[in-house]
This record gives sequence, C-alpha cells and structure tokens, in this order.
Amino acid sequence: MPRKLLLFIFLLGFMPITSGQDVDRAVRERLDRFFKEYKSAYVNIGRCKLEDIKIDHRKRTLNIYADQRFAYQPFREENTQGIYRHLSQILPGPVANYDIKIFVNSKSIEDLIPNFYRSGKLDKNRIYEPIRNNVTPWVTNQSKPYRITKGLDGRHISLWQSHGKYYINKLNKWGWQRPHLFCTTEDQFTQSFIIPFLIPMLENAGANVFTPRERDIQKNEVVVDNDIKTGSLYIEEGKRKQRWDRYDGPGFAPSKNLYYEGENPFLRGTSRIVETKRSKAKAFAQWVPTIPAAGKYAVYVSYQSTPNSVSDAQYIVFHKGGVTEFTVNQKIGGSTWVYLGTFEFAKGNSPLGMVVLTNQSKENGVVSADAVRFGGGMGNIVRGNSTSGLPRYLEGARYSAQWYGMPQDIYSGKKGENDYIDDINTRSNVINYLSGRSPFNPNQRGLGVPFELNLALHSDAGYYRDDSIFGTLGIYTTEANSTPLGSGKERISSRDFADIVLTQLERDIHSNFDVQWTRRSMWDKNYSETRLPQIPSIIIELLSHQNFADMRLGHDPYFKFVVSRSIYKSVLKFLSDQNRKDFIVQPLPIQNFAIEHTDKNKAYLSWEPTTDPFEPSANANSYIVYKRIGNGGFDNGTMVYGTDYITDLEPGLIYSFKISAVNRGGESFPSEILSIYKAPKEKKRILIVNGFQRISGPQSISTDFDAGFDLYSDPGVPYLYDISLSGSQQSFKRTGAGKENSQGLGYSTDELEGMTLAGNTFDYPYIHGRAIQATPGISFASASRESVERGKVRLENYPMIDLIMGLQKEESYNPHSNRHYKTFSPQLQNRISNYCQNGGSLLVSGSYLGSDMNYSEAERTFTQDILKYNYSYSIQDKSIQSVQGLGRSFQIPRLLNELKYTVSQPEVIEPTSGAFPVFAYQGVNHSAGIAYSGNYKTLIMGFPFESIDTAKNRANIMASILHFLMKL
Repeated sequence: MPRKLLLFIFLLGFMPITSGQDVDRAVRERLDRFFKEYKSAYVNIGRCKLEDIKIDHRKRTLNIYADQRFAYQPFREENTQGIYRHLSQILPGPVANYDIKIFVNSKSIEDLIPNFYRSGKLDKNRIYEPIRNNVTPWVTNQSKPYRITKGLDGRHISLWQSHGKYYINKLNKWGWQRPHLFCTTEDQFTQSFIIPFLIPMLENAGANVFTPRERDIQKNEVVVDNDIKTGSLYIEEGKRKQRWDRYDGPGFAPSKNLYYEGENPFLRGTSRIVETKRSKAKAFAQWVPTIPAAGKYAVYVSYQSTPNSVSDAQYIVFHKGGVTEFTVNQKIGGSTWVYLGTFEFAKGNSPLGMVVLTNQSKENGVVSADAVRFGGGMGNIVRGNSTSGLPRYLEGARYSAQWYGMPQDIYSGKKGENDYIDDINTRSNVINYLSGRSPFNPNQRGLGVPFELNLALHSDAGYYRDDSIFGTLGIYTTEANSTPLGSGKERISSRDFADIVLTQLERDIHSNFDVQWTRRSMWDKNYSETRLPQIPSIIIELLSHQNFADMRLGHDPYFKFVVSRSIYKSVLKFLSDQNRKDFIVQPLPIQNFAIEHTDKNKAYLSWEPTTDPFEPSANANSYIVYKRIGNGGFDNGTMVYGTDYITDLEPGLIYSFKISAVNRGGESFPSEILSIYKAPKEKKRILIVNGFQRISGPQSISTDFDAGFDLYSDPGVPYLYDISLSGSQQSFKRTGAGKENSQGLGYSTDELEGMTLAGNTFDYPYIHGRAIQATPGISFASASRESVERGKVRLENYPMIDLIMGLQKEESYNPHSNRHYKTFSPQLQNRISNYCQNGGSLLVSGSYLGSDMNYSEAERTFTQDILKYNYSYSIQDKSIQSVQGLGRSFQIPRLLNELKYTVSQPEVIEPTSGAFPVFAYQGVNHSAGIAYSGNYKTLIMGFPFESIDTAKNRANIMASILHFLMKL
C-alpha cells in the first residue's frame, strides 16, 4: 500500500479525537469568558471564575463547576433558565444541545432555588413536614382571646443580636467587640431591632422565642425561691394527698449575689413537686415578690423536668392589669429560666403582684416548682475582678448562659481563658442544648425544646465615601459542615432562609423608603454561629454601622419597624413552607382611633383598619380592645368583630384603651393609647387630641465635609424607649471614614451605655387627663389627630380642645423616610380655624410649634392670626430648664434621661395682637407661652405640657388653664 494512503488512514483515525479536543478547548474558553464577564441582575457578586468542566460526548452531558462566588446570588427558575439559555447560545455546535448543569460545590444551581420560590417539584430533603407532629409548645398564653392557626403558632424560634459586652482576658477588662461609632455600638444597635420590634412580632404570630442574651431591659431583678427567705415570699398550700414534697435532685437557689467561673445556681438548691389533679386544683405554690420600683418586669419560672412531668402545668400571673394564665410544658426545658411574659407590677408586695402554680392538669403526673424571677437585672457574673457593671441584657450570651444554669462546657469551652471565642460559641451551644432530645435535634443531650429555626442579627463594617448604601449580607454554612441537621434534613435549607430574608428586606425597604437598598451576597462561610447549630441558621449583617448613609436609616425607629416586620414575614414564609402550610401575615396597627362619651355613662370607641398594600393576606378580621383603669395595667383584652365598641364607665375613674388588629396569622402592634373620663358631677366635657405621633432618629448632619448625628440639638424620638445609644458623636470629619480611633468618622462616647432612654409612649392623653381630673366637674374624651383631620370627630362639639403636640415636627434627618410629622397639617389648620371662628377655646402645647410653622407665609399667618403667637427662637442652652407662669415654677427635662422624653429645643413664642405672655423661661426671661381672649380663646405653650416635672404642678397649671379657657 502506498505510504501516502497509509498516512491518510492513520490521520483519519485520529481526526475525531483531535476534533473533540478542539471542542472541549472551545467550551472551556467560552465558559471562562462567560464567568469572568457574568453580572447578576440581583446583586453584585464580584468576578466569578470557572473551576472545571466535565464533558461526556457519549452521554451528551456537560457539567460545569463554578467557584463559590457564583452562588452568592439568588437563583430563581427565571434566571436559572436564562443562564442555561444563554449558555446554549454561546457554546459551540453540538455541545449547545447537551444536557448542561452548573454546579457550585456539590449543588446544581437548580438545587439552590428555595422551595418557597419553586413552581414545580420540591426538594423534600429540606422540608420539616413529618417532623413536628404532636409537638406541645413550651409556653402557651391561655388568656389570649383569639387563636392563631395560620401564623407561627406552636413554633419555637431562637434569635440573638450581635455579641454583647464581654470580658477581654488579655486586657483584664470588659469591652465591646466593635468601637463606638455614630452614637452607638453594634451590640447595642442590633438590640434596638430585636427587643422592641422583632420579638413582639414573632410572639404576636404565636411563636415561642428564645434569645441567649437577656431580653428584659428592666435593671431590677427579684428572685423568689423555696430555699432562701428574703423580703419576698414563697408560700405552699396543699390538701390531703396533694401536698408538696422535696424533689430528689438539685434545684435553683439564689445563694450568692455574684457568681464566679463554673458556679451554677441551678445546682445549689432544691425544688418542690406535687401530684396533679384532673378536676379542681388542690395544691398551690405562690411566689410573691417585693418589687423595688413600679414598672414592667419580665416573669421567668423554673422547674425540674421529670419522667412524670406534665405538658400543661398551670401558672397564673397576677399583675396590675389583672390575671394572665399560662400552661407550661414541664416535660421539656427544666432547670433553666423559662419566660412567660412581661407585666406591670406595683412597688412592694401586693396581691396584684405574684405568680401561682396549681396542680391542676389534664394529665396524670407531677408538677414541679422552683424559683421565679422578676426582671432582667444587672450582670452578676464576675470575670477578672469585676462584673460588667451593666444591665444583663447588654452582656454577652456567655454570662446569661451561666445564670440560666447551662452546663459549664456550653459557655466555657476555652476553660475561662478566652471569653470572646466562648461567647460566640455559647449562642449556638445553648440552642443545641435546649433543643437536644427534641424532634429537631434528637441525638444530642439537652432539654427537649423543639427549636426549629435560628437567626443572628448583626451589623457589618465597611463604608463608602459617597453616601451610598452598604446594605445587607446573608451568611449560612453548608461546606464547612456537610453533615445533616439534627433533624436529618439538609443544611441547604439555611441558604433558603437567608435568600428569603434578603429578598424580603430588599423589597420592604424599597417599598417604604425612597432608597435603593443594596442587597449584598449570600456567603457559605465557616462561622460558628451558622456552622454549629443543629437547626437552620443564618447571620444577617443588616447594614454597616461604619457607613453614615446606612446609619441615617438605621437610627430611624420606623426603619427598625419595617426591617423587623420584614424579617418576621420571612420567618413566617420559610417555616410555613417547611411545614407545607398556608400562612397569613399579621395586620398593621389600626388608625383613626377615637373615644367619645355616649349617654348613660358609656364610652364609644371607633377606629379603622390599616391596609398593607404589599401583603394581601394581612387584613384584620377582628380586633382586641385592651382596657386600663386608673394607673393600673392593661387587661388581657376583649375580642371585637367590628370597628367600634361601647363600654361602661364608672364616674370618677379614668379609662384608657388601646386597640390591636387580629387575623388568623396573629396580632398587630397596638395603637396609641386614648383615655376617657366621666366626672361624678359633670359641668363641662372637653376633648384631648393626641397630635404627637412622631418617631425619629437623632438629628443628622450631612455636608461635603462633615457627617454624623447631633444628640445635643435633637436626639430624636424613640418608639417607646431607646437602648441603642452609647453616647454623643465627637468626630464628624468625612476624611476620617474607616478609621477606628478618636479621629475616625462617627467616633462617639459611652456616657449613655446602660440607659433606657425615654421616647414617645403614645400615652399622653392619660397624663393630660389626670391633670384635668384634678379639677372637679370636668369630663374628657380623646381622639387621634387623623380622626380630627378627617372630620370623624367634630371639634365644635366641645367647649375646649387640649391639643397635644409634644415633639411633633416635620424633619429631614432621614432623607429617605416617607413619613411626615407636621405639627399643623393643612387639614388640621382648617379644622382649628373653623373651631376658633365659632368661639372655641384651644390649648396647644409642644416644642416645635413655632419653628415647624415658619416655612411659609401661609403657615405664619395661621400661627399669628389664628393661634396668636409668633415664633422667636429655639433655646439651645441646656441649662435653661426652669419655667415660671400661672403662679407656679417648674422644670422641664432638657437632657437625655430614663423618665421623660427630652425637650431639647423648647421655643420662645411671642404674643401677637391681643395676646399676652403667661409663661417665661427663667434665665432668659423670654416668653414660653401666650394666651389670647377675644371672640375665642387660645393658650399656647412653647414646651410640652406633659414634660412638666410633677403631677402636682401639672394639675395646678391645668386648673388655671381650665379656668381661663372655660370661665369655671
């Protein structure tokens, strides 16, 4: 055979192989380029890269292995199909029609689509559905007048908020992990989301919530126990066979004021036990505390879980609002503190201040009684030579865990030599220990509490110089811990949860604020807070505490509400999907609330629901009317199925009400509090209008050179209270961005650490009403400002109006906020003008009545011609705090404090034609208030009436006002 022919045949035999290599090379080159140039439409994930490919030409398959960054983005059916469609267009010839799969680590990108967002087949390896059958909740409030069926009923959720103050071993001192920036620290800042907002939302949806850091901000603590007699009382009652006996095992004893490394208070005492009774209770244990100061106290119980414990131990809490009953599943959660609820208690011993445990049960068995704790208290764990000196809620989880009776290896894996590492690990260890032996973690030792989800809320570091939003990062762990969760389900469900949270946050923040919120990546990282828990767990780095643009939003209480509601909805959606259940989102708070008198000593309450335009299921189908009599606490509420309610009034008593909206998904946050009073011998009836709705962050400064927050000029208005502020900002120069020293942008002091700063309680009609009550014969009703603005409540029906303005004002501290708090809106101006022209009498008090109405000639015309005052200036000097007038001298709070909100800028207002001054600021002797008497009457105060220092002064001043305005 000729050589040329042999060579041709030889080469022909190798041609398919050579062609295949060319195809493989082309595939790799094109995929290399694809990943280098890839941009996600959802999030900036940086530059990705191709790690490997596997082509099987015989099976016609192409497996593509991308680096970890490619999984930083969310995957949905739409973008996944789009990626594959694009690959089929760029890949060469025959390979474009192969079965193509992209993998990151061991998962295809299709597997990274959360079940919640799938329209087709679900991944059952991450679904809880068969696991949580017959799970009895740890604690159930039996006094709620409604039942949740499509919320988080029966769910157990753990949360924690950053780190907390910890002992720095190598420095022999207590400190924070992060520096003081923009008036806060990370560990205080995240508390202000979790405690006042997120926990109540989850509990309002029916969940049992646990946090390894103390949740109660009450600094006082009273422990009542069977072992040690104190000023408080522990009492037992039993009849015949139902007598209390000592349980054969250790229990709690408050044997020390301070505890050192390894000392466990739950091993230092005894506990009591009694057999149950199915019919009527025959045995009782009572814990009667001596409360050091009136206020709100969390109530925690403790007990022993025994082989014969029952799941429905009956606890009864007596408090200022009445009686609230709970059932506690004592089969689980023994030998630690178990939270029941937070209640108002009077000072001292009182029959309306105690906890009772009965032996009544539907089950045959025993109930256990050990200590009961009232209040969060101060840190009592000694490290080095001292405690932290702060309330326990500001400390790290390591120290709460010791006080909660956790075994030493749970909180001290480093044997007391590295509290920082121990504190990080404690959070996960506590949850694993509490959930051990539960259906979700059956193979670990523990207390059997069925926790099924965990979330850690942090803030991140990082900054931009151009005031861009740094945004939110999600973190989960699968690669660093590839073992299944305790339930046997895959850890990829943690990624699902992170994806849902980030998606919901981006949507809700953008919908409520004029800002494009930055959704950052989802990291699969080796963090112990996500690696160690045996339940789905994520870290949410919400925003950067180092970035001014983020913090200008972050300090806004409404932003905290929106973020917390968004996270609550994510938890609801994730767990409902995990359990294959429908869900309903709890409603928003009601609006347009008013209380007026009817005939025969009755009050008529009316309100309107608030529609959530972003959650169609969040519609109210009923309401809870909560009642308070005098200075007591609120009761457990009455269910109402309409938007009005009539109730009896006993003359001589002030009744206060708040309303919440309810559906099968849970309960909304409460409304403002309105009050009503029927005088025993009524002469006149007046209307109190609550015009003070503002909540806001501190005054912000933003120029080309400076940025930050000015607590001195205006610390803002917290929702109820503020636990996030550490101290005033000292360094404002933008050039210091990124520096973590005294020259760094945002550097702040620490003088406010441990303080619970007073905010807007939305309860000022009661304070005004108590002052009115002191003058015989004057009844009052009250209404929200919107009920007046909309004409629902007619001012003309009352001879006098008391308009509360407090710290109401329109401000631009957060330029992205869509909420406005104008003192006198155009609608309100119109109502007041008509009222005055018809001969009415008007009292208005507030701190910004002049400056907030000084933006236009029309506004100045209203204040000068109708209300009869002219704005002069705002008082910045904080030493000016005394006011004189109407025969009294009194003070108003000018500095941040824990009792009353701060009047940082009271105003000098001067009388216009026909008016005259009636109050003056001592020290400057300028007008603090004016009065006018003509065809109608006004009395205008340049400071809030409710800020007057004592009830006696308020009553005397109000009496003078009433006599002037109504000629009593």
